[in-house]
Amino acid sequence: MIVVGQAAPDFTLQANNNQTISLSQYHGKNVVLYFYPKDMTPGCTTEACDFRDFHPKFAELNTVVLGISPDEVKSHDKFIAKHDLPFPLLADPDHQVAEAFGVWVLKKMYGREYMGIERSTFVIDAEGRIAKEYRKVKVKGHVQEVLQFISEELSGK
Repeated sequence: MIVVGQAAPDFTLQANNNQTISLSQYHGKNVVLYFYPKDMTPGCTTEACDFRDFHPKFAELNTVVLGISPDEVKSHDKFIAKHDLPFPLLADPDHQVAEAFGVWVLKKMYGREYMGIERSTFVIDAEGRIAKEYRKVKVKGHVQEVLQFISEELSGK
């Protein structure tokens, strides 16, 4: 289980535009790692567009944004193109990274149980440690809350 203050588990995943991205390549920067259930769905689109709209402010705070879902790279490419997203989306179809961060969970909807992503965000500091975790995220106002945390707690680091 992920604990605030511990080193974030490193990973390498395929991303849009034929990129391969490892968490460790961002050492020296803050990272917002957000897990979302599915490209092109209403809540996930709103969340991605909020991160897009505040992207310049994150960049000013030496912070990169990375989105992860079980979708394939081809789906991410379409999602990015449709909504002009300025940050990478990583494909975790085997949900290994989601499991490492404890966000691949049993969900219930309409009386049915299934495994899926629990919308979650992790702020990782420039040294690679978990600085903050947000679980069971409600989309409205979430990106601003993350930005405020980084501004107040990590901008001096």
